[in-house]
Amino acid sequence: MTAEDITTKAKGWLTDFFDAETKKEVQNLIDNKPEELKESFYKNLEFGTGGMRGIMGVGSNRINKYTLGKNTQGLSNYLQKIYPDKELKVAIAYDCRHNSDTLAKVVADVFAANGIKVFLFSELRPTPELSFAVKHLDCQCGIVLTASHNPPEYNGYKVYWTDGGQIVPPQDYEIINEIEALSFEDIKFDADQSKMQYIDKDVDEAFITASVENGNFNTPGKDDFSIVFTSLHGTSITLMPEVLKRAGYKNVHVVEEQAKPDGSFPTVISPNPEEPEALAMALKKAEELKADMVIGTDPDSDRLGIAVRNNEGEMTLLNGNQTMVLMTRFLLEKWKNADRINGNQFIASTIVSTPMMKVLAKNYDVEYMEALTGFKWIAKMVKDFPNKQFIGGGEESFGYMVGDFVRDKDAVTASLLACEIAANAKASGSSFYKQLLQCYEEFGLYKEKLISLVKKGISGADEIKQMMIDLRENPIAEIDGAKVNYVEDYQSSTRKNMLTGDKETISIPKANVLIYYTEDGTKIAARPSGTEPKIKFYFSVKGEISNTADYDHEASKLDAKIDRIIDELKLK
Repeated sequence: MTAEDITTKAKGWLTDFFDAETKKEVQNLIDNKPEELKESFYKNLEFGTGGMRGIMGVGSNRINKYTLGKNTQGLSNYLQKIYPDKELKVAIAYDCRHNSDTLAKVVADVFAANGIKVFLFSELRPTPELSFAVKHLDCQCGIVLTASHNPPEYNGYKVYWTDGGQIVPPQDYEIINEIEALSFEDIKFDADQSKMQYIDKDVDEAFITASVENGNFNTPGKDDFSIVFTSLHGTSITLMPEVLKRAGYKNVHVVEEQAKPDGSFPTVISPNPEEPEALAMALKKAEELKADMVIGTDPDSDRLGIAVRNNEGEMTLLNGNQTMVLMTRFLLEKWKNADRINGNQFIASTIVSTPMMKVLAKNYDVEYMEALTGFKWIAKMVKDFPNKQFIGGGEESFGYMVGDFVRDKDAVTASLLACEIAANAKASGSSFYKQLLQCYEEFGLYKEKLISLVKKGISGADEIKQMMIDLRENPIAEIDGAKVNYVEDYQSSTRKNMLTGDKETISIPKANVLIYYTEDGTKIAARPSGTEPKIKFYFSVKGEISNTADYDHEASKLDAKIDRIIDELKLK
């Protein structure tokens, strides 16, 4: 789009339909800020792996009342088209971010202006509760206003469907087509207030009850188990302490400095439990109190990060693959001991997560299903196979789902499950950490690492595009001295044997992902983020230990291997 085209597009926001403040800001961009004008209008925000997410501000490439209003109008039209004879109902939640409450009300108004019944949470709530509420209230759709763990200037709009899972193709494209057929002047903002109902305690109670039922296994040792919990200024503070209390945990210590919801996230650089810095205050408090575990959740409470004590008694941060593996094994053991595994169960993960999940499934005689990145695909599995029982599953990015009462990653129930594992282990003379090492001894030592390269703006998007083109057109033949056996290209749906040239078709939906596999068990995936200006590289390497005492030595060798690969690929 040329500069002239962008200016013409921006001037369309100077008509009387737009409010005075918006027009003033757009005119200022036109007059004084050409680069910001370009970034604000050069494209329309699109749905990615986590819905629609972007920087707040004026413009078609920004989150504001008009872009969200247009999306909601298109979604309203779509709902009326596919459910012509039903009373339509939607549930709406929002997180702690700046403007989330007012934007949620805008979205609610547009639905109500279109004659659709709206259940709007009266205050901020965790994303998994919205997923639960969609089914609980028999809604056709749900919306949550959140940008997850993105920086403070971001917000977002996730769309959920009747099953409580996020929308997937072809629905998302059909909705986009409805949206793109509209002009901003088509948005109905004048709400029918009789269609609006605020919700809070009744849904809270139902969700808390379901969370405890699914995550509590009545393990021993709870009286002697100490937890430090931080919500990182987010939504989990509304539910997490109560869930832990009802499950029997009495020694829960909240990081008070981070307990108040605040979209500026004043005590952290990034409110992301994947980042060690985000849990620094909680780790300090854990040392002061000699606590057994640290739990931190992201702003909308769908991801969790944990730290446990290692064999030397030091607090150690675990990654998403590690917690996922131990949670899954715990659930599989519970199902096995209850004689509930009969060949009709499955666990699930994603193509960029640890290969150990597949090994676990084989050892417990359950099916393993693999999906693209994003929990919407795991939720789709549950929906697509109603006669199979979903035990649990997760992804490397610190998300986990226990059972299917929620159809998205759920840090509330997953946090409870982590506490159950750790308390039970401590009571039996073991620990969460020791049980993780036992998994490595039994199933293989897998080490993973993620590198995210930030490439902002138009030039950044072009750079990411070129990196993927280069990886496709000039495939790597050898990695750290090991030949590349296979390359999976999810964009062309092909798996190519690099030694023979043979190709086979991948059945998973198309996506811009490349995965390299080497003869020594190394796996490297490259994927542009669907919600952030990043390209991500996922590394997984494999070793063996015959005794848990060998872990530190063998793990350091694998860490060194990953570092060599990163240097070799020039990704630093």
